Amino acid sequence: MPAVLFGIVILIFVLWALNAFAWADPRRLAPVIRKAGGFGALGGAAFLAARGQIGLALLLGFAGLSLLGWLPGAASFSKRASKSTGQTSRVRSAAIEMELDHDTGVMRGRILAGRYEGVTLEALDVPTLAALAQEIDEESRALLVAYLDRRSPGWRENTDADPATGESAPRSSKMTEQEAYQILGVEAGASAQEIGRAHRLLMKKLHPDQGGSTYLAARVNEAKDLLLRRHR
Repeated sequence: MPAVLFGIVILIFVLWALNAFAWADPRRLAPVIRKAGGFGALGGAAFLAARGQIGLALLLGFAGLSLLGWLPGAASFSKRASKSTGQTSRVRSAAIEMELDHDTGVMRGRILAGRYEGVTLEALDVPTLAALAQEIDEESRALLVAYLDRRSPGWRENTDADPATGESAPRSSKMTEQEAYQILGVEAGASAQEIGRAHRLLMKKLHPDQGGSTYLAARVNEAKDLLLRRHR
């Protein structure tokens, strides 16, 4: 009878765990799974050690400690191996500030000057933005065109505005290190590896061969080159 009750309890627990797994946020679930796997591996290691299988116990114990981050360097390795989430890149001109979400590739922006100052790009329709592109400086136009290309690829055919791209817009000033960090979406003092990883991720989303923007790809390359010079 106790065995039957124990089996029922286990079944209820498994059903509850499966239901929680189905509805859980994957970002929050990953650390829970890693921790559960770590303790499970340590339990398995203790069981194997008790049975005299020391070699397997050591291997399983090492895996469990690594998952839990209890080994020197394990936490930093786990951080490097996992995909970074929540990173954004910011590019700013005289009239436009643009933000790119690294995970989704979604662009958002805000108007910094003129009659629509303070208004988000998402709040304006495509014809209004296309007309605005003719009123702002070349660098800002290049940013706005990049946003329009991502939001509505066929916008040029659906507007009466001059579809000048501004892709070759000159830089109004020399890029600073702070701007470079914001463009790549990495923290100040980032390592060469972190800079290179952020650059590769952004180029996959912004490279002209992938339907991206020549102007933004050039800014990303400029930011990478500037920051990597510190590591030479």
